[in-house]
Amino acid sequence: MNDDETEQSRSNSWLRQIGHSLVGPPRDREEFLDVLTEARENELFDADALWMMRGVLNVSELRVRDIMVARSQMTVIGVDDNVDDILSTALESGHSRFPVVGDSRDEVVGVLLAKDLLTLAVSGAERGGFDIDRVLRSAVYVPEAKRVDVLLKELRASRNHMAVVVDEYGGVAGLITIEDALEEIVGEIDDEFDRSEGAQILKLDDNRFQIRSLTPVEAFNRYFETEFADDEFDTIGGLVVHEFGHVPGRGETTSIGRFSFTVVRADSRRMHLLEMTILPGDAE
Repeated sequence: MNDDETEQSRSNSWLRQIGHSLVGPPRDREEFLDVLTEARENELFDADALWMMRGVLNVSELRVRDIMVARSQMTVIGVDDNVDDILSTALESGHSRFPVVGDSRDEVVGVLLAKDLLTLAVSGAERGGFDIDRVLRSAVYVPEAKRVDVLLKELRASRNHMAVVVDEYGGVAGLITIEDALEEIVGEIDDEFDRSEGAQILKLDDNRFQIRSLTPVEAFNRYFETEFADDEFDTIGGLVVHEFGHVPGRGETTSIGRFSFTVVRADSRRMHLLEMTILPGDAE
């Protein structure tokens, strides 16, 4: 039996076990999610698989505006930037695609791929002859209200990896990549989060919580009866990044007062999800 057949056999095995545990078919989505959670507790599959299955069920409820990189956080290149500035931006950011803008961020004239700069960066080719217009790709535009599952289907069909998000007035609201969408789908589960705080705080036990990076400081203060100032940072993620002094990677930990924050999920641009532990009173 080859590896594919073995994996298929395992999948069929735990699916049969789930089926045997049901008195009847799930009557609604919530009941089905409960069945999946119980199957995880019975160790029929691991926690990552549960997150992915719940994320797939949740994808049709996500909108582009929920997961896009906001306009203010976009790394852009000016159409009139010189080659040295373009190379510096590409190297410092580590991104593979960049919106190219004109006089303002509302004027996206195209998309520049980092790989189109490799010749200049590696071989030291003559930079004076570089013409950005010759390597620009057309930008894809999507409305911020578009469903993420529909967006994924369209990006896959058109073989695009990034889209510029526009608001109802046609202004640029942000951007979204296929990687952003996939990470959000498999990584964040709305259903388990505390609805009273906008599905942003999930209690794991008495001292441990999962918190979305974009949770407002005000909501955090209300939930945990704290008094963090929100005049400088709007979100708990901004407060934590300030404490780190850089955009942290997965697994990095820092403490603020009696709270220890560990990064659960992040990329090169921002944090997505934190696990917070309330430290003993004397640790403060």
